Amino acid sequence: MATIKIKQVKSKIKFPKDQKLTLEALGLKKINSVVEHEATPQILGMVTKVRHLVKIID
Repeated sequence: MATIKIKQVKSKIKFPKDQKLTLEALGLKKINSVVEHEATPQILGMVTKVRHLVKIID
């Protein structure tokens, strides 16, 4: 499978708890942190849920 890099670009403060937990599950803890995951449907669904807080980078 292909891998994607996910970067947190916005703070999780003032967002619902489920979105905060989604960021934690992705491994993102601070702004500008970057993680790499395989592009599975589960990971892509999580990214879609917090798309306003993260950015996919090449």
